[in-house]
Amino acid sequence: MILATHALTGAVIGKNINNPWIIILASLAVHYFLDSFRHGEYFDNRVATVKNTWWKVALDLFIGFSIIFLFICFRNLDLLEIRNVLIGTFFSILPDFITLMHWTFRQSKILAKIKAFHSWAHRYSKFPKYSKERQWTFRNAANDILISTAAILLLIIL
Repeated sequence: MILATHALTGAVIGKNINNPWIIILASLAVHYFLDSFRHGEYFDNRVATVKNTWWKVALDLFIGFSIIFLFICFRNLDLLEIRNVLIGTFFSILPDFITLMHWTFRQSKILAKIKAFHSWAHRYSKFPKYSKERQWTFRNAANDILISTAAILLLIIL
């Protein structure tokens, strides 16, 4: 899943749960659950590196955070609700940040274990790296689109 999808689902969790510890656990669990769905990754092509993909990550985060910011502004949330939304958002994207840290600091055993679990959660990562199941296509992005749309609707409605 792209970061915006994870951030939006984390915001929904934070908006609807009052206990920060449950928000953290639910956001992490939902992250791994969503990663089990078929989806494309903008890092999974032959030339993708952090150096030439950073703008995609930045755009992805900008879009997700902008939607969450607009939601916070227009719904006039109190500080506790804003805190919960931000906790959900942060912890829903944390596993992807840990993966980036693992790529950067490969000697960390803790990061390697978390990355291994994250890879296990990506059911479709079992396919060869350049297979159609892992490419950035509309078919693979459909889950991101549907889940992000549902999350935005839940933010507005609930």
